[in-house]
Amino acid sequence: MIDDGKPIFVQIAEQIENDIIDRVIAEESPVPSTNEFAAFYRINPATAGRGVNRLVDDGILYKKRGIGMFVATGARDRLLARRTEEFRTHYVRPLLAEAAKLDISPAQLVALIQTDAAEAGIPANEYSGAQQNGTSTKATVTS
Repeated sequence: MIDDGKPIFVQIAEQIENDIIDRVIAEESPVPSTNEFAAFYRINPATAGRGVNRLVDDGILYKKRGIGMFVATGARDRLLARRTEEFRTHYVRPLLAEAAKLDISPAQLVALIQTDAAEAGIPANEYSGAQQNGTSTKATVTS
């Protein structure tokens, strides 16, 4: 999981977010402790704590004193909304701008996407629901 391109604490926060989105970690379920993250990734517990605390600050996780960190109710919906907006900003809008430069109509663009999706084996109308990729925090850290 560790990628030199991003700070480790950001990567830990993103992995927890991905596990929540993928439903690997359910709402109101505990997340691994900062010490578990630190031991697994061989990093300083303060670094792991920084990633977890980032999610606490965002309202994705909350602390149960003396017990640990838990996923907040509604966290998945908040993450999906934020990630959808980020997707629009970083992918959809540039895609539409480039399509306009190439005189590709929205209908043609949709047809291109559907064709590529079919070639990738993604059935029509089955674009909802995240797929697990086998790199979940919960499965990895606690095993």
